[in-house]
Amino acid sequence: MTDAVASRTSALVVDDGTRIAFHLWEPAAGVKPDPVPVVLQHGFSAHTLVEWADSGMVAALTAVGRRVVGIDARGHGSSGKSADPARYGEPRMARDLRAVVGALGVTAVDVVGYSMGAVIALLTAAEEPAVRRLVVGGVGAGVVEVGGVDTRVLPNDVLAEAFLADGRGPVPPEVAGMVAFARQAGADFPSLAAQARAAHQGGVDLAAVTAPTLVIVGDDDSLARRPQVLVDALADARLHVVAGDHGTAVGSPAFRAAVLDFLAN
Repeated sequence: MTDAVASRTSALVVDDGTRIAFHLWEPAAGVKPDPVPVVLQHGFSAHTLVEWADSGMVAALTAVGRRVVGIDARGHGSSGKSADPARYGEPRMARDLRAVVGALGVTAVDVVGYSMGAVIALLTAAEEPAVRRLVVGGVGAGVVEVGGVDTRVLPNDVLAEAFLADGRGPVPPEVAGMVAFARQAGADFPSLAAQARAAHQGGVDLAAVTAPTLVIVGDDDSLARRPQVLVDALADARLHVVAGDHGTAVGSPAFRAAVLDFLAN
């Protein structure tokens, strides 16, 4: 499914000199606009257009009157690239997200994040009072137990080495699939290796996340096991399970429908 809604792309140079690109879509014509924009944060190795526009999420949101802002995380999409792990990590990306929200000049946003983007979204919501509602997908107990994306399933060093080797040599099936997806998305492999080495394991102050939250996972997602552990650690959260694994759940009609229903209510 592709998104026929026209977008415009802007960029913000943040405090460390990195260019952060973000894509903007206006509500569909003839629909009463909602004043609160939806900020979308993609997962590792993806970018806004492939994860959110091509999947139909952007079109679904604009069709119900939402203004949409999709951020390309540093090292991904149209944002600045670097092979230096010191320039990465989800806390750094959360500061980028907050900078974009500040540039929008709005008092409230709804934030939707998937996988790496879910960790970014949670870190943002723990510090940013403008977050009104929060959707986090593709993560589960790992956020609580290892402090971020579940590195017990996807070890940082294995993932980094796979990207540094350009996918050559024996790698676990989950990693091989991620490398293939990244290649198809036109990703910058040195940047992905750097982010893999910097992946956040320092925990999230989940007690500080007060926004109503939807945790949405695929029923066959090895990176989102035992999601109820995450739901129970949040002040106001509910769980929704859809069919699919880590790569397919986010693009499913059921995922879109659950996000739209949660943000509308």
